Amino acid sequence: MKLISLMILIMLTSCSEFLLLSSGASVAVSQSPVIKAYNGVDMITIMQTNKDIKKHAYEKIKNLNEDK
Repeated sequence: MKLISLMILIMLTSCSEFLLLSSGASVAVSQSPVIKAYNGVDMITIMQTNKDIKKHAYEKIKNLNEDK
């Protein structure tokens, strides 16, 4: 039922309005101090190494798997 309601909402409203509503939810979620701290550390990591934390973790795991 929720999926049908969502589809009707998308059809009846313009895409830009829907995107504004959905982006507002992500802004509310990003107000958490933990998320703000992670984003700050991630930004510093990107500025120093040109890779984000996820890329570093991915490469570390990939290297560990290749060494086995």
